[in-house]
Formats: sequence, C-alpha cells, structure tokens
Amino acid sequence: MTTTVEQNMALLRTAYRLVESGEFDEAALMLTEDFIANVPGAPDPLHGREIWQHGTKIIKDAFPDLKINVQDMFGVGDKVTVLVHFQATHRGDFQQFEATGRQVSYRSVEVYRFEDGLIAEEWVAPDLMSLIQQISPTPIGH
Repeated sequence: MTTTVEQNMALLRTAYRLVESGEFDEAALMLTEDFIANVPGAPDPLHGREIWQHGTKIIKDAFPDLKINVQDMFGVGDKVTVLVHFQATHRGDFQQFEATGRQVSYRSVEVYRFEDGLIAEEWVAPDLMSLIQQISPTPIGH
C-alpha cells in the first residue's frame, strides 16, 4: 500500500516533469487554489496558482531547456523536502540580465506542504547568487 508521503513525493516528481516540458497549466492543477509561495526577496508569502505559473513561466522563458534533477527527496507527515539541481541555457532575459547563451547550473532546497493530495505551500531557497554570477556580464566580486 502506498503511503501519503510516497504519493506526495510522486506528485512532486510529476510536477517537476511538467515544468520541464512547459506544461504549466497541468502542473498548476497539482496546486491548491489558495496555494502559498514563500520565495526569497518577497517580504510576505505570495498567494494563488497564477502567481506560481507567472514565476515559473519567467524561469522557463529565460531558461527554456531547464532540466530539474532531484538529488534527494524525503518526507514526513504533510511535508516533502527536496534537494534539486537545475541546469539550463540562458536564452532569455532574467531579472536585469539579457540572454547570454551560457550554460548555468545551480541548486535549491525546497519544502512543500500538501493538503488533500495537492501542493498547498512551498518554501524555496534557490542559490540565486550562484545563478546571477553565471549570467552576469562582469563577474560579481571582482
């Protein structure tokens, strides 16, 4: 018999695959309607599937060949934690940086909370400093 934690981890793996393939509408259906995103730089949590879709589209527009590699995943109760490695080519504008055509690689630690078989909340901590250093025209810190 499959446990709820195993079901949640399987759902998350499916959501990552849908994001990789650009199927945002399908992935958004795996979120609760009142989904909560806790993201770096935002003073307060963001709410709603549309916010998630918008943020995900920005990433995919800038990095269309995004590959999401799950390095580790574990869960307890209603939460699943994931160590993720992202690889992509910088082909579109991201923040203030125009496309560089460079290959990028960065990691993220992510925690997801589930409700009734859907993703209800996320806390993401991507290594944005590493990503910015890789796409910056002038190396940061030099």
